[in-house]
Amino acid sequence: MAVGCSTMEFKKIMTKKGFVFLILFSALAFAGQRINFSALVGTDNQFFTLFQFFGPIAGSFLGPVVGVAAVLIAEAANFFAVGSEWTALNLVRLLPMLFAAYYFGVNKDKIKVGIVVPLAAIALFVLHPIGRQAWFFSLYWTIPIIVRMLPQKYSQNAFLRSLGATFTAHSVGGAAWVWTVPMTANQWAGLIPVVAYERILFALGITGAYILFNTLLDKLDSKLTTDVVHIDKRYVASRRWFAFLTRS
Repeated sequence: MAVGCSTMEFKKIMTKKGFVFLILFSALAFAGQRINFSALVGTDNQFFTLFQFFGPIAGSFLGPVVGVAAVLIAEAANFFAVGSEWTALNLVRLLPMLFAAYYFGVNKDKIKVGIVVPLAAIALFVLHPIGRQAWFFSLYWTIPIIVRMLPQKYSQNAFLRSLGATFTAHSVGGAAWVWTVPMTANQWAGLIPVVAYERILFALGITGAYILFNTLLDKLDSKLTTDVVHIDKRYVASRRWFAFLTRS
């Protein structure tokens, strides 16, 4: 069933218009990765970028599999463009957004990414001697699990999906980071409020980008979007929609 769904996704995107959309998103993602947002603790010249604020939405518009492909194209292009070294850390940093895009794009599959990946990340983190001392840090990674276990009307809410997606990325990155970057337990503990601040901002950014993309795509010629990208009409901004949000 999963193979069949993946094949259907690629058939939809492997059209002229679908390919154009894929390239446009990849180009935007590539540009976003060149704008730094905040530095990563524990190493030099590693940053969170503007890409964190919209990368996962590809999984919803293009489908989880093709969305992951779009993110990978953008990350690979950036990797070669900036001349990144072939180190374990640089290669591992390609993974978090792939899992975030898949998480954001999957509607019904509550097991594969929504639960198994964060659980595996928690296990890997606490298996490390330093991670074991700062085990409470990995409790952040229960957030995507909790979101997936909520009733569908809540788990498919744009902000909660965004929160789950950004913490899925965080879980993958954190589990890899503890094994590749020397840090103390106190440093991990000190990151707790920083993570809360950054991830809430990322989730808000992802939500805003999702609304923006839905609205823009909805305004395009229907021939461009039919059977190529999925538009969630609930998140198409309109005067009535904005009036509802600002109602006191």
